Amino acid sequence: MKVQWVYCPICNNKTREKVREDTVIKNFPLYCPKCKNETLVSIENLKLNVIKEPDAKTQSR
Repeated sequence: MKVQWVYCPICNNKTREKVREDTVIKNFPLYCPKCKNETLVSIENLKLNVIKEPDAKTQSR
């Protein structure tokens, strides 16, 4: 059984999640501890599909 780390689609660093090749994930909020963004993803057959990337942050003055 093949197991892989899930990489952040924004910064391409490893997240805290691992998936097996038979894992199916739909509408999963993937959090990246490095860039501190949360991205909605689906994973099937070790392929990650981004559903929604985080919104642009507005600067407050």
